[in-house]
Amino acid sequence: MPNANRGAVGFQSSEFEQEYDRPSKSQLKRESTALQKLGETLVNAARDRVKRIPMPEDVQEAILICQQISDHEGRRRQLQYVGKKMRTLTEEEVSVIQTAVDGWRGTSRAEAASLHAIERQRDRLLADDSVITELRARHPDLDVQHLRTLVRNARKEQAEKKPPKAYREIFQLLKSLQGETQSPTESEHHDDEENPKSSR
Repeated sequence: MPNANRGAVGFQSSEFEQEYDRPSKSQLKRESTALQKLGETLVNAARDRVKRIPMPEDVQEAILICQQISDHEGRRRQLQYVGKKMRTLTEEEVSVIQTAVDGWRGTSRAEAASLHAIERQRDRLLADDSVITELRARHPDLDVQHLRTLVRNARKEQAEKKPPKAYREIFQLLKSLQGETQSPTESEHHDDEENPKSSR
């Protein structure tokens, strides 16, 4: 005769499935920590950037209030509150915020890469006079004589271990040249202002 209790002893398979479907404590902890850090990133960001990100009004308000608190303990408590509000967001809302923050970092990396490129070009200038010829070919309006003077002075500064005044001026000059390359219309407009006769 079949045993009526067979299969009723121990855990049923459906209970195992429910157990495995639930996030583990460590996973919940990681998600909570990630949301706390994302909240801190927003608190440390510029206010206008935070205001441009689509998010619930109460979450944004908590972040903006935290930015205004200078007292260490008060700011710490408000940061915890920001983290608590972040945990009320849906996955879609978190995704929108994260995408915006990643976009800021991408912009920062691009700016940093641009500045490093200018620094490398400055070093090449100080090491090789032919770089001036390359720059003149790309920028016909370049004041070559002024640049040569700056290069000569920068080399002298380095040799005599003086403050890098000319060295910094070269950086600003190269940065302005890069800006002209990126915004030709602005450069043309600037030229017209300097030479009003040519535009008439």
